[in-house]
Amino acid sequence: MQIEDIYKIYQRYPSIQTDTRKLQKNDLFFALRGPSFNGNLFAKEALDKGAAFVFVDERPSFNDTRIIETKDVLATLQELAKFHRLRFINIPFIAITGSNGKTTTKELVHEVLSSTYKTYTTQGNLNNHIGVPLTILKIKDDAAMAVIEMGANHLHEITSYCDYAMPTHGLITNIGKAHLEGFGGIENVKKGKGELFDFIRKHNGTAFVNADDNAVVDVSKGIDKKIFYGTSGSNVMGKVIHSDLFPEIKIEGNNPLIIKTKLAGVYNLSNVLAAVCIGRHFNVDDKKIVAAIENYSPSNSRSQLIQQGSNTIILDAYNANPGSMKAAIENFASMKGDNKILLLGSMMELGTDSKKEHESLIKLIDTYNWKRVVLVGKNFNELDHPYIRFDNSTQAREWLQQEHPENVQILIKGSRSMQMEKVLE
Repeated sequence: MQIEDIYKIYQRYPSIQTDTRKLQKNDLFFALRGPSFNGNLFAKEALDKGAAFVFVDERPSFNDTRIIETKDVLATLQELAKFHRLRFINIPFIAITGSNGKTTTKELVHEVLSSTYKTYTTQGNLNNHIGVPLTILKIKDDAAMAVIEMGANHLHEITSYCDYAMPTHGLITNIGKAHLEGFGGIENVKKGKGELFDFIRKHNGTAFVNADDNAVVDVSKGIDKKIFYGTSGSNVMGKVIHSDLFPEIKIEGNNPLIIKTKLAGVYNLSNVLAAVCIGRHFNVDDKKIVAAIENYSPSNSRSQLIQQGSNTIILDAYNANPGSMKAAIENFASMKGDNKILLLGSMMELGTDSKKEHESLIKLIDTYNWKRVVLVGKNFNELDHPYIRFDNSTQAREWLQQEHPENVQILIKGSRSMQMEKVLE
């Protein structure tokens, strides 16, 4: 079946599902395969639940006119997304990637643009080879803008997303030591994230450039249309003027702005500056920009502030790498108060650099005074340190319940697989 014919089916049934547990009547079911799952095995279940059509790449043991066999279901999904993308050739598609802060930046940019335009964006962190095409396929005809988050843990991944997302604008939040195992080193992280700007450069797009990150500035070379944001020497400049719990940010210029955020951590400055930069580029009124950022309150375990009784908790446990860990610890240490507990989970996907990076974190922790330090996971446990250690977040939760601390500040952070948010259950 040709992609044009598949697109006609999609137009009749525009809701796509890849998980039968979430399937609704008249959804299209794409039977994806992975290292530990095979969606083809759920074709009959999808039909029984009312799927309009089921796309498979393995012939099922039964016949049904609602089964459509393709060579590769994932490739078909991505090709369908590209075909759909071409319907919106005249509206901005803004792609966001980076080592840290891309989801928060995406959320802030979406809030700012949505104040003025009908804007579609990535839901949650559906930013991979499945999430990006699904995001594109959720865009409806009333769209004026699209904001697409792109995650990557190896080379050529961002290039593949750009092939069917075709961004007109690009932003790289920063380039740091994330997914070193998959990329094979920091230089390849730079190349991998830089693939977004490679596409922007080739297609005469516009780049929003973090002037405070030398690696980002470097990979932006050769792009004609660049707009800089940062703490100095930029089109949009700003600084933190108050930073105890939520940073208060001043956007400098002839008409300075004061933005009182609800984001825990001064490291969110660049995320806010990015949102202001993009908002202004698309002529969003400054008052709407300020209101959109001030009204945004994270609820996704990213820079999230939680009050539990007399305790103040910073939950930043969606992910972790050396850069984001260092920023979170230093920010936490700078906050007022002497009664602080660190609850940190191991960092993953660092390859041969893992031991060195965890040792560096322990040295950083040693430089401050804490009420308690709890380190969770094998990567911390294998090292020599004087702090409380546990194998998993469940044990850390039990410890916290037994301690029953009061009037303390707690930072909870770790890589996704450590599930450090469970400490609060």
